[in-house]
Amino acid sequence: MEAHDPNNRKGLLVAGLIIAMLFGALDGTIVGTAMPRIVGDLGGLGLMTWLTTAYMLTSTVIVPIAGKLADLMGRRVVYVTGLSIFIIASALCGLSQNMTELILFRGLQGIGGGIMMPMAMIIIGDIFTGKQRAKWQGVFGALFGLSSIIGPQVGGWIVDAASWRWVFYINLPVGVLAIVLIAIALPKFQRKDKVQFDIAGMTTMIVGVVSLLLALTFGGKNFAWVSWQVIGLIVLAVVSLVSFVVIESKAKEAILPVSLFRNKTFTIINGVGFLMSVGMFGAIMFVPLFMQGIVGISPAASGTVMTPMMITMIAASVLGGQMVQKIGVRTQMGIGMVIMAVGFILLTTLSMTTSKLTASSFMMVIGLGMGLVMPLLTLALQESFPKSELGVVTSSSQFFRQIGGTFGMTILGAIMNHHSSNLLTVNLVPVLKQIPQQGSTLISDMIAKISSDPQSLYSVLLNPEALSQMPQALTAQIVPILKTALVDSLHTVFMFGLVFVILGAILSLFVGKVQLSDRKGTDNKNEPQEAV
Repeated sequence: MEAHDPNNRKGLLVAGLIIAMLFGALDGTIVGTAMPRIVGDLGGLGLMTWLTTAYMLTSTVIVPIAGKLADLMGRRVVYVTGLSIFIIASALCGLSQNMTELILFRGLQGIGGGIMMPMAMIIIGDIFTGKQRAKWQGVFGALFGLSSIIGPQVGGWIVDAASWRWVFYINLPVGVLAIVLIAIALPKFQRKDKVQFDIAGMTTMIVGVVSLLLALTFGGKNFAWVSWQVIGLIVLAVVSLVSFVVIESKAKEAILPVSLFRNKTFTIINGVGFLMSVGMFGAIMFVPLFMQGIVGISPAASGTVMTPMMITMIAASVLGGQMVQKIGVRTQMGIGMVIMAVGFILLTTLSMTTSKLTASSFMMVIGLGMGLVMPLLTLALQESFPKSELGVVTSSSQFFRQIGGTFGMTILGAIMNHHSSNLLTVNLVPVLKQIPQQGSTLISDMIAKISSDPQSLYSVLLNPEALSQMPQALTAQIVPILKTALVDSLHTVFMFGLVFVILGAILSLFVGKVQLSDRKGTDNKNEPQEAV
């Protein structure tokens, strides 16, 4: 096993972890800000979404594999490898000459990022006691919130001052510094027996998860849910994941041991994380749409509506690290989920007269709940399992949250489309059919979109220039109907998000008593808690 970290190296290690986690978390928000410039330079507007999709696919699927490899091969070699992949891929992204190259290199960058994210939490579990870990995981969780606040500003500054390529090049010096600190401070791993890799498990999991994520990404957007493409991906995902379960039940060094799911703490904590993420994306995705489409503020200003949520999440993450030692994991998790539920109830009261300040205050409530819950999802798992399984259980927490976020975007987006289609069919189609035929092409296009892609009609509300080019008489008739449909549809989305959060709150009541220890993860000999 890995030896204890010398105290004089712990400061270096924590500094390296903070640098690595912050620049990894910043990458997504910085790149998002630079996307318009990237498309303007490289072209490929139709491929733009793949810059995010490619990263999401690879980073999600590598997380559980990275956690298991950390248990088998040691933290240092896995972490430094992940950082190196991220840095090399960042350099290649900056050198890209076309959109296809950039997408491929973003996928490679996602592998590095997917290794980096869980490793910091795993190492925190190694070097701190349970009580210290509660504080530090709150701090590290706050780094994610901080990145979402400063990322767009940093990205905008880099693009304006230099070039979009420096959005990627900036990772090189920062990443090298993180590698040096972590390589020096982390002890060398020594294993006497031969390492056995679960190749069959890795292969079936990668095929299954990627197929599932692609089906959720394409379904209802690029292809109909009943198309052969989406159905084929779902069938491939089911077959691969069933094969994965069978293989994992027999593998000696399983990537995600099936036996873990018989453990009460493992199943419930990851269930809470999954449900919280499904509901959470209902707020993150759709509140800016409400603010732009109904309140009529700019995209930049709608982004600032989310900033108070992130600020309260940061504060709650740090505060929660102190509170949990006094009130316990189950109590704090329950309180956090209930606060999130209250936030979603408030979102269902948004109306056409809602101000930006009011919407921001509602988001602050959700951020408060999120901040109390998120650090606990990793902490409770680390306190409930022995050192030999610390990597796999820590990475599982992030894995199920990422899957939950993808499900949330897909499910709530489908709900939004379905409800909008029904409302617009009843209220807008009769109005459009009564309009004189001189606008027949425009009218027929709008009627077609009501059944196939109703959300695209709301783009009229988000684009003042497009609105000004429409006949004034038509605008006067359809805009009130579109706004009413958007408000009603978003209320439905927030209600469904509330249901998922309430289910998570109920599930949190069944979390067993998790005792925060005074021992480091390297000394943690506790056996897993009771099985379901």
